[in-house]
Amino acid sequence: MESWFLADRNALKSFFGQGCNGSQLPAEANAIENVTKDQIFSSLANATSACKTKAKYCKGEHSFKLLANINSTKIISASPWAKRLVEKLKKKMGVN
Repeated sequence: MESWFLADRNALKSFFGQGCNGSQLPAEANAIENVTKDQIFSSLANATSACKTKAKYCKGEHSFKLLANINSTKIISASPWAKRLVEKLKKKMGVN
């Protein structure tokens, strides 16, 4: 799930507010599925360590709140696996 946050950096920065340092995140040119879990967690912690309105990233405290704020279209565009998941779910539900 955390790799999906990299697909919508604006939502990430907006969620964490002042002090969120996007330059600590992996380069946008990197495919989000090629960034390791350890890299993602450490970069999220580093990017949010100086935030003024929230504590640095913590999966339990922030992940689902943040997930609710990110743009699903950006995730699907950035992640072939997310796109496949959505397509399979839509097919199971009978949605086009």
